[in-house]
Amino acid sequence: MPALLRPTLTVLSAACLLSAVSLVSSDAAFAQAKQQPAPAQQAAPAQQQQAPALKQIALTDKQLDGVLAAQKDMDAITEKLPENTAPDQKVIARLDEVAKKHGFVSYDDYNNVVDNISLVLGGFDPATKKYVGPEAVIKAQIAQVQADKKMPAKEKKEAVDELNEALKTPAPQIENKGNIDLVGKYYDKLVAALGDDEN
Repeated sequence: MPALLRPTLTVLSAACLLSAVSLVSSDAAFAQAKQQPAPAQQAAPAQQQQAPALKQIALTDKQLDGVLAAQKDMDAITEKLPENTAPDQKVIARLDEVAKKHGFVSYDDYNNVVDNISLVLGGFDPATKKYVGPEAVIKAQIAQVQADKKMPAKEKKEAVDELNEALKTPAPQIENKGNIDLVGKYYDKLVAALGDDEN
């Protein structure tokens, strides 16, 4: 998926990127870095440092409903785009149109909401569906990888190294603590809608 359209979330640490939640649909790949269940799919740290900081906002039920409603239409547009290329103005106009149809000012506005959701989801334990913070999620992933008897040793070492690297880059603190409860309320729907298509 083109990663050039949406660099905002890439500034978030690898902690958010490696979330076991697998948050990010093909449409959101422009605007946010993928949150991967498998660390081998993590974005390169150099890419993470090039993006502007995430503009944190207080999320609303209306925004989350809008993201959920827009997802199918966004996917229909973005799944056809080649990876690692910026979409042209025509595609961006179509994405803006879909965002406006679902209550957002623009595609950028939609992306910012998705980024804020992603920030919060990156700290949810997928097993308990409770917010534990991105560091705890990464530590759980490390334990899971280390316990995996089927994973080849080389892949296991690479995965653990990437996860340990992610621990060195802390995610931004969530400024709007109410977002945690709100995202928790929509957790299952958000993971289903924004979940990584590769899983």
